[in-house]
Amino acid sequence: MKRVLCALGLTLAAGSAAQAQDVYVPYNQDVYHWIDRYQIKYGDQVPQLQTAVRPYGRQDVAALAEVSARNATTAVDQFNTQYLLNDNWNYTDQDDNVSRRPILKYFYQNKTDLYHFQNEHFTVRVNPVLHLEAGLDNQTDGMRYINTRGVQIEGTIDEKFGFYTFIGENQARFPGYVMDRIQRDGVVPHEGLWKRFKGDGYDFITARGYLNYALSRHVEIQLGHDRHVIGDGYRSLIYSDYAPPAFFLKLNTSVWKLHYMNLFQELTADYTRGRGDILFPKKYMALHRLGLNVTDNFNVGLFEQVIFARGKGRFELQYLNPVIFYRSVEQSIGSEDNAMLGADFRWNIRNRVQVYGQLMLDEFLLSEVRAGNGWWANKQAGQIGAKYIDAFGLSNLDLQGEVNIIRPYTYQHMDEFRNYQHYKQPLAHPIGANLYELIGIVRYQPIPRLNLTGKAIATRYGQDIVTPSDTLNYGGNVNLSYLDRVSGFGNEIGQGITTDQLYLDMTATYQLKHNLFLDLKQVIRRSDAEVDALDQNTFFTSFALRWNIAQRLHEF
Repeated sequence: MKRVLCALGLTLAAGSAAQAQDVYVPYNQDVYHWIDRYQIKYGDQVPQLQTAVRPYGRQDVAALAEVSARNATTAVDQFNTQYLLNDNWNYTDQDDNVSRRPILKYFYQNKTDLYHFQNEHFTVRVNPVLHLEAGLDNQTDGMRYINTRGVQIEGTIDEKFGFYTFIGENQARFPGYVMDRIQRDGVVPHEGLWKRFKGDGYDFITARGYLNYALSRHVEIQLGHDRHVIGDGYRSLIYSDYAPPAFFLKLNTSVWKLHYMNLFQELTADYTRGRGDILFPKKYMALHRLGLNVTDNFNVGLFEQVIFARGKGRFELQYLNPVIFYRSVEQSIGSEDNAMLGADFRWNIRNRVQVYGQLMLDEFLLSEVRAGNGWWANKQAGQIGAKYIDAFGLSNLDLQGEVNIIRPYTYQHMDEFRNYQHYKQPLAHPIGANLYELIGIVRYQPIPRLNLTGKAIATRYGQDIVTPSDTLNYGGNVNLSYLDRVSGFGNEIGQGITTDQLYLDMTATYQLKHNLFLDLKQVIRRSDAEVDALDQNTFFTSFALRWNIAQRLHEF
C-alpha cells in the first residue's frame, strides 16, 4: 500500500509548476477554538477556510487573523489575533514576532520558535515539546502523571514543498477509568504500540509527520502519518482524532466555491501486544468529501468512505479513482466492503451564531425505518449543534451545545478488516455507538492570557454483557462483529446494560509565553449503570505544564 501511494504521489508531483506551499496548524482544540471564533465573526471575508476539514492550512489561518486584526476591539481579541499572526509568521507581514532578547544570539530570535531560519528558498522552524502533568484520582493509588518530551520541526523548500514532523517520548500513569478502557481493548487511547512502565504505567512514542506539495495554485498533495478531523462539532461522527495517526495520501482541491478532499489511508486492522516481530494485519480506507460554499456563511458537504482489505498488503486499485462513487465500485467488483456516506453543514448567522450538523448512514433501508421495528441494520448517526460567541453581549464568553445520536451496531462490520476502527480504536465517536449524548461547553477569557473552560457531557449508552465465556454484543463496541448481534429486531439506543454517564471538566489555562501553558484541571465522572458493579465515580485533579503540545483528553 505504501509503495502504491508513494508512487502515485511522485507521479502527480513530477513536472508540476507549484505555487507557494502551505503547511498546517497542528490540531489543538484550544487554539482551533480561537480560529473558529474568528471564522464565525469574519469568515465571510475569508471564504476559502473550510472549517469542516481539519487541520487548517497556516496560510488560511494567517489570512483570517489579518482580517481579525483590523476589526478586534477588545484586548483579549487583540491578544488572540496576535498569537495567530505570530504563530503563522511566515505567511503574513503583520506579525509582531521579533524577540527583544535572543538567547545565545541564535535561539528565540523570534517569540514563537526556539530556532528558525528563513530565506527566499527555505524556511525551517524548530521547537521543543514538553508535557509534564501530575494529579490524583480516587480510584487508584499513587500519583497519576504524563511525562512527554519531544521536538517539532516544520518548514518549506523552494515555496513548493512543505514538511512537518512531531515526535514525543511518553511515560504515563492514567486515571482509573482510562486504565479500564486500556484493559478492555488492550490499547492506550490515541496511541499505537506501548509497553509497561513501572507497574501500572505505560511507555509509548507519539510520532506524526508529512510532506506536502502544491501541484498548482488550487491542487495540493500530502503524504505522511497524521490524524484528520471532519466536521464542525466537538465530536465527529464521520472521522475524529481519537484513533492514532495513520499512513495517508491526501489530495486537496480548492477552486471557485468548492473544496474537494480525497483521503487514502492504510490502517491497522488488529493489534495484540507481545506477539514479537510479526506484522499487524492491515486494511485500507478511501474517503472523499465535497464541500460547497453555498453563500459566504453557509457551507454544505457530502462525504463517502469505504473500508476494505484484500489480504496481505493488497489494495483495491479501483478505489484510487478520486471522482467516482465508491458504492458503484464496491458493487461492480462483487465485494462486501464497508461503505458509508453522509452529509454535514455549517451556517454562520449574523457573525455571532453558528449552527452545524452531521448525518452519517452506515446502512439504511427506508421500509425498515418506517416499520419502526428496530431492525439491526438501520445503522445511522446524527448530530446537531450550535456555537454562540460573545454570548449575551459579554465579550469573549463563548457557548456551545451539541446533541449526538448513534444507533446500535453503527460502525461495526463482519470482522476487523471492515469495521470502522484503527488500532482497535474508533475512528468516529470514542464511546463507539448505541448512545445518546448531550454536550455543553462554556469558554470564557476574562484577561488575555487566562482561559476558563467548563464542559459537561451527558451520555446514555448501552454496555455489552461480558461473561467469562462470552460477550453479548448489544452494538456499542465497534471492535465486535455484527454477526454476533443479540437480536435482528427490537434494537433500540441504550440497549444492553443501560448506563447514564456524566463527565464534567473544569480547566483554567494560563499562557506564560507563546505556546507555553499552565493547566489546572478538575474532572468529575459519574457512571450509573443498571448493574451496580459497573457503577463508577471518578474525581481527578491535575496540574500540567505544556510547551508546544495540546492537552491530552480522555472524554469517554
